Amino acid sequence: MEGFWDDAESAAKIQKEKSILDEVVNTYNRLRQLKDDFDVLIDFAFNEDDEGSAVEALEMYTEFLKEFQLAEQKVLLSKEEDPNNAIVTINAGAGGTESCDWALMLLRMIIRWSESKKFKVQILDTQEGDSAGIKSATLTVMGPYAYGLLKSESGVHRLVRLSPFDSAGRRHTSFASIYVTPEIDDTIEIEILDKDIRIDVYRAGGSGGQGVNTTDSAVRITHFPTNIVVTCQNERSQLQNKAQAMKVLRSKLYEVEMEKRRAIEAQAEANKMDIAWGAQIRSYVLHPYKMVNDHRTELKVSNAEKVLDGDLDEFMDAYLRWQVESANQKT
Repeated sequence: MEGFWDDAESAAKIQKEKSILDEVVNTYNRLRQLKDDFDVLIDFAFNEDDEGSAVEALEMYTEFLKEFQLAEQKVLLSKEEDPNNAIVTINAGAGGTESCDWALMLLRMIIRWSESKKFKVQILDTQEGDSAGIKSATLTVMGPYAYGLLKSESGVHRLVRLSPFDSAGRRHTSFASIYVTPEIDDTIEIEILDKDIRIDVYRAGGSGGQGVNTTDSAVRITHFPTNIVVTCQNERSQLQNKAQAMKVLRSKLYEVEMEKRRAIEAQAEANKMDIAWGAQIRSYVLHPYKMVNDHRTELKVSNAEKVLDGDLDEFMDAYLRWQVESANQKT
């Protein structure tokens, strides 16, 4: 279309909407084709007494169910912001080295899940622990429905294990929080007044004392009305870091407004209340037994190592269904 790419932002938005619609059409076509193939195989199996067709029909049915469940999940991801990229912030709780190490484990878990989906991950900022792990990290996960899926991880995560940092080998309990917000593009109006923010620049630093760069390019933005502070130091340019930090701030302010709206509409507490310390959404027990238990959905998985290695799909699907059931019970 002539002139389509003259407005790059508008073109990108249309392309994003097109890719979502294409996925819907492709999903329907795949399901239709699987059903048609299944019908033909069943016909051969019964009318021609073809055992091979019966076996193949069973495989086709299993594949159809898998595709259908994925399509069903997309129906559950119906909120306006669900298709967006996700901005994920991880913070260690009280407990020093133990919690910092747990926060690093959660960061790895999110990254491994993202890689399994072939999503792109961009680390925006990390604050290392004093002796191990991280105090905090902020990253962007880029892929279709990244926010809609990762929002299930927002909350406090509790770890119970034999501590690798305790010479006596005692059991320790650690807490860390994950907070997920949708990345907001420029088509959504979020007003940020100059008088409401302070922008500080400082020298970025990496692990082992090695500098990421040699200039004061890292950026910290403080938003006074909400006390939200965001930082970015992954880019070489101060301007690029500022742009990234402003994008994160816009996303966090958008989520604040959405929480207010949800609280009014549902007459419930804002979502951020759920991530207060002591109100964990999920427990990961590695000793004396192994179990990951989601306290919202009551889903329990005994293969804790697999979950920590990024296998979160079952928890995400259960959360989406629980969310719908909870909303229906309130109406």
